[in-house]
Amino acid sequence: MKFTDGYWQLRPGVTVLRPGTVESVEPDERGFTVFAPTGQITGRGDTLNRPVVTVQFFSPAPGVIGVTVGHHSGGLPKQPRFALAAGDDHPVTVEVTGVSAALTTGELTARVTLVDRWRVDFLRGDRLVTSSTERSVGVVTDGEGRHFVHDRLALGVGETIYGLGERFGPFVKNGQTVDIWNADGGTASEQAYKNVPFYLSSAGYGVFVDHPEHVSFEVGSEVVSQAQFSVEGQSLTYYLIDGPTPKDVLRRYTALTGRPARVPAWSYGLWLSTSFTTSYDEKTVTEFIDGMAERDLPLSVFHFDCFWMRQFHWVDFVWDPATFPDPEGMLRRLHERGLKVCVWINPYIAQRSYLFEEGRQAGYLVRNPDGSVWQWDKWQAGMALVDFTNPDAVAWFNSKLKVLLDMGVDCFKTDFGERIPTEVVWHDGSDPQRMHNYYAYLYNKAVFELLEAERGVGEAVVFARSATAGGQQFPVHWGGDCESTFVAMAESLRGGLSLSASGFGYWSHDIGGFEGTPDPAVFKRWIAFGLLSSHSRLHGSGSYRVPWAYDDEAVEVLRHFTRLKLSLMPYLAAAAEEAHRDGVPVMRPMIVEFPDDPMAAYLDRQYMLGPDVLVAPVMSADGEVTYYVPAGTWTNLVSGAQLTGPAWVTEKHGYDSLPVLARPGAVIPFGATHDRPDYEWADGVRLRLFAPVEGQRTRVRIPSPGGGPGAEFEVRYDGGTAAVDVVAGASSGYDCDVVGSGSPGGDVLGTGANR
Repeated sequence: MKFTDGYWQLRPGVTVLRPGTVESVEPDERGFTVFAPTGQITGRGDTLNRPVVTVQFFSPAPGVIGVTVGHHSGGLPKQPRFALAAGDDHPVTVEVTGVSAALTTGELTARVTLVDRWRVDFLRGDRLVTSSTERSVGVVTDGEGRHFVHDRLALGVGETIYGLGERFGPFVKNGQTVDIWNADGGTASEQAYKNVPFYLSSAGYGVFVDHPEHVSFEVGSEVVSQAQFSVEGQSLTYYLIDGPTPKDVLRRYTALTGRPARVPAWSYGLWLSTSFTTSYDEKTVTEFIDGMAERDLPLSVFHFDCFWMRQFHWVDFVWDPATFPDPEGMLRRLHERGLKVCVWINPYIAQRSYLFEEGRQAGYLVRNPDGSVWQWDKWQAGMALVDFTNPDAVAWFNSKLKVLLDMGVDCFKTDFGERIPTEVVWHDGSDPQRMHNYYAYLYNKAVFELLEAERGVGEAVVFARSATAGGQQFPVHWGGDCESTFVAMAESLRGGLSLSASGFGYWSHDIGGFEGTPDPAVFKRWIAFGLLSSHSRLHGSGSYRVPWAYDDEAVEVLRHFTRLKLSLMPYLAAAAEEAHRDGVPVMRPMIVEFPDDPMAAYLDRQYMLGPDVLVAPVMSADGEVTYYVPAGTWTNLVSGAQLTGPAWVTEKHGYDSLPVLARPGAVIPFGATHDRPDYEWADGVRLRLFAPVEGQRTRVRIPSPGGGPGAEFEVRYDGGTAAVDVVAGASSGYDCDVVGSGSPGGDVLGTGANR
């Protein structure tokens, strides 16, 4: 929220209290509290009628410093709060002198100036990271009597800011005002389904505002030289998270808010949907699946969208008997064909659903202040909302889902969860403003934990639309409702990159777009983008997304890129394991892998898929694409053509091609199977060494489906020859080749067992 009118003045009706100087500091073993009156204290009389701003400094985790700015502290505590893995078992140093007070954790220090004007410097060693200066902290009262607290952190020359959730506008957030408030707004506006009060800076730090309610960020948009964040109320808590690299920041942030779970191997395969408002029954579904098989198109998951239930009954979790008279038999038949099954759900209960009265009588639905059930007619007539703050309501909701799991459903698309009212009463007394965003966390947590309980850890997966901080623990998330155009393809990618920069490990999108029917060019180009994402789903609104509905070439393109992705499963699985272990996403903005390359800062039409594969989706009908190649010799994964960077490159590609380049010196494992994702990835693996340098040693670890021990190899390159050793695990055969070594194919020597 903006409070100023230019640099000198405040907006009409706004008053601001700011810390003027430090009156005293109270240290303890793990932090300190600063008492800062709003003016200079030269005598005892100056303490009268003088507000004091209280600022606490503490450390919830290694390399993370927390700051709480407060005014009046007599308010009642509000729930919910983000579930953070905070602790006090890591070393911190507190030092108070006559001129400063400092808290150090790891290499990060917060140093408060105790003389002259208010100033807090955050340093990594002796190097300044960012600062809160004399006009940064504000305790605000607006013209309506509402109270706010803000802080502003300095932006350096050329510093760029990323993240704040899945945002579809400009990837670099500088110059923007961003409201952290979940909304069902599609992908074509400033609204977002997944709002996360965390940003990542190119200067090697992150900021997490520990408030699940509405948070307003003005990133160089109120004060050009500062990033401001504010919340309504009497206190503000945020965390400064150290790097020094973007990956380090994401590791620390996800250690605090939660790491992405492992997802099952089958989920990486191709998902095919009925689409939304299309007409379908088991015959239609069977025709789709037969059509995929007849065309040799590998398919892993079939998804039933909303109308698997009866109209006006969403949700009651009952198969429409007129359309699906034998759901158990149908699910069995799909499983016999090697498919997993996903069905659409949401947390809204239509008045016509039998669950409405059941939930109303039991107190499982969100209520108005007068005790009546909150309802409206948007989406479904008379719909109500499941109260996930009530443990009994969670058990009730999940008991309905368990019936579906027992039938044979394997996972759920957890749609919606954004339009959460704020003039309601929650079972546990939660603050309605805080519950608006946090609802998505509770909703997806309930469903994901049911899947883990029923299917096992590592076998749970959802396809979620809404989220906030911590929601990355319950993957996968997809980009929501976009149009079927090249422009929407680009905005979807920007959303995915922003979400990745916000700590989310996996991300997907609707291949071909959701609204409207893509023309064949858009559909075919989107196929390549979709299959070179962590998860891949064919889905639309009012039209089918089977490839033969577009043209014969679309079938060929889908087969080509599906096989490519499935052959890359050893590599993708290793990237996914990194996301689970360290919080570094599978799809990564270029700035995450190349923080020292100035060109990487604004790149939002390309990305890294894992650490070693650059992908630049083609977003034009004529196949022309312009992209940036960082330093070194990069090799096209498919054609073997090489490019030397740093350089901008413009190319034209057919529908069966796009820039997909291996990093210089990368060893990329290709699997021996290209018709399914859930095979033993190390068996028969081919280790491809791209543009190696003399003396290179590279360790390659290939996980096993289900989180098993997998296998580990060491690839050595000496004298134009590659040699491979099996370091750990078993493998029923492996091979190696060299691409771009200067010697065609390269001689390969295998050492160790199981070659």
